[in-house]
Amino acid sequence: MAYFSRSGTLRRLLSSRNILTKRLSCFPNNPNHMECGNRLMGHESNSLDKLPKYIHFCPMAIFRSPVHKELIDTAPIRSLQSMSKFLTEFGREGLFSSSLLTRKTNFLRSTYFLHRRQFSTKSENPGTEPIPLELVTSDELYTRSDAYAAIELALDAVVKVFTVTSSPNYFLPWQNKPQREITGSGFVISGRRVLTNAHVVADQTFVLVRKHGSPTKYRAEVQAVGHECDLALLTVSNEEFWEGMNFLEFGNIPYLQEAVAVVGYPQGGDNISVTRGVVSRVELSQYTHGAANLMAIQIDAAINPGNSGGPAIMNEKVAGVAFQNLAGAENIGYIIPVPVIEHFMADVNEQGNYIGFCTLGVSCQPTENMQLRDHLKMLPGLTGVLVNKINPLCDSHVMLKKDDVIIAFDGVPIANDGTVHFRNRERITFDHLVSMKKAGETGAVRVLRDGVQHEFHIKLGPPQSLVPVHQFDKLPSFFIFAGLVFTPLTQPYLHEYGDDWYNTSPRRLCQRALTELPQKRGEQIIILSQVLMDDINTGYERLSDFQVKKVNGVVVDNLKHLRRLVEGCTEKSLRFDLDDERVVVLNYENAKGATSRILKRHRIPSALSLDLMEDVEREQLEYKERVDGAPVEEAVAVSRL
Repeated sequence: MAYFSRSGTLRRLLSSRNILTKRLSCFPNNPNHMECGNRLMGHESNSLDKLPKYIHFCPMAIFRSPVHKELIDTAPIRSLQSMSKFLTEFGREGLFSSSLLTRKTNFLRSTYFLHRRQFSTKSENPGTEPIPLELVTSDELYTRSDAYAAIELALDAVVKVFTVTSSPNYFLPWQNKPQREITGSGFVISGRRVLTNAHVVADQTFVLVRKHGSPTKYRAEVQAVGHECDLALLTVSNEEFWEGMNFLEFGNIPYLQEAVAVVGYPQGGDNISVTRGVVSRVELSQYTHGAANLMAIQIDAAINPGNSGGPAIMNEKVAGVAFQNLAGAENIGYIIPVPVIEHFMADVNEQGNYIGFCTLGVSCQPTENMQLRDHLKMLPGLTGVLVNKINPLCDSHVMLKKDDVIIAFDGVPIANDGTVHFRNRERITFDHLVSMKKAGETGAVRVLRDGVQHEFHIKLGPPQSLVPVHQFDKLPSFFIFAGLVFTPLTQPYLHEYGDDWYNTSPRRLCQRALTELPQKRGEQIIILSQVLMDDINTGYERLSDFQVKKVNGVVVDNLKHLRRLVEGCTEKSLRFDLDDERVVVLNYENAKGATSRILKRHRIPSALSLDLMEDVEREQLEYKERVDGAPVEEAVAVSRL
């Protein structure tokens, strides 16, 4: 046995880097044996001198580690006392010395956890047979959440994702940017699907997946995408891909300082990689991809480009999905927790597609100031948050009022800082309770209004924004007339100004994009993004990035409305009223004739985006129905639909 004690592998197995956070009962049927088992697992620091007469290991036949295989083959039944013969090289003290306790019990833990040992009691009378105990099942077993356990699960579950993307050019909305290739990670779940990040497949044109240890790449299709929660589901139709694959199961939210192993294919190599870290924080964070504020788990494991979409494994189950790190910091990564994943999966399984995470549609302010609480007539002991703004398109707009104090949601009291009790002594903002609701469900909101408490049941749904935060997997809308390029304002349009878009984009547009709320459904902020030069528009070339407010005196609701106003003009002149009191006036007939030559000169295939073209075809069909004798009332009804 001296050979194994000198090997680097065994030295690593004896390292004291494993910390168990749950109690393990090795002997569930006997209190005395249970006490010994807990001592073995390091939960009691007293001596282990009673263990040899109670316990030995009954090994199974299959082992991946050659060190363990050789060790067990040479000693099929080995007590703690016999193990001490080859462990003494690591110190002069005896087996039960406190200085060697951690290293030796960690070795025994490694042996037990990796190979699913069966414990048996050992009779105190020499020569008698031990009394067998029941095999410890996976439900009774606390499995080590380190790289060894993670790699065993991940080899047949984690895949590498190869994506070809082509993003729109919002400054030139009729064309795309050059395609590029990105890689990420994913893992197989029940239902023969692959779960990965949304940003791995955003704006995709072609997706491939590859299993570990296989040179073959298989074509994958995107089944559903949730950009707010940064999750996506892929399907693979090739049956060969599913041979030998292992479906991973979801676990629970890990507690602080519990260890997780992140598995994936980060940059720097082509093979699978496992990094280990501990949970350092659980709170609501902003998801960079979709700009939503949802629960996230912060860990100290490195999450690099390519890790995205890979599982974080704990207790042989998925504790989360790696998706982003903290810029400018070292070893601070984030994983998407299981409740967010399950919410996304529920939408797909029940509705057939991703619906979204709910919001109350209000902007709130903490009430930590005593004078503010007195002004709001909040009695001592009463806590809550002050309502500042309410989205007119949400159900809250009917029930709530400005200066209401939300004191509880679904019966859970809200603190003055906007947090609610989470678990143990942890707290989390009450937005988490709202976001976990399904679209269409109601939430019980208790408010304080003028010193009187009221309770409302408010229907919840996904947020309604005036300026879209993202436009992934969607082509931008545009309308070109006489070289004037009109498009809806979106945050991706502002992102074209660079990483520092908040400071480099037009201030008036940026402010509206971040603060203004819609007043009616279908409302958009339409901007004149640029002017394609021609004789017809000379002198207007500097009028770019201005909001279009009116066309011939009519307030513009959205881009479709603007197109109808322009094409339906019956006057000689066409007037556009812009932001900052700017005005554009064109001769309508001359402008119509100039549009085709400007498109030809700039090699633009159409003056309308695809969504507007479909509207034109629909309108033409409705017009044909009216001409053919269809009742006008029916045509109008179809148009409204």
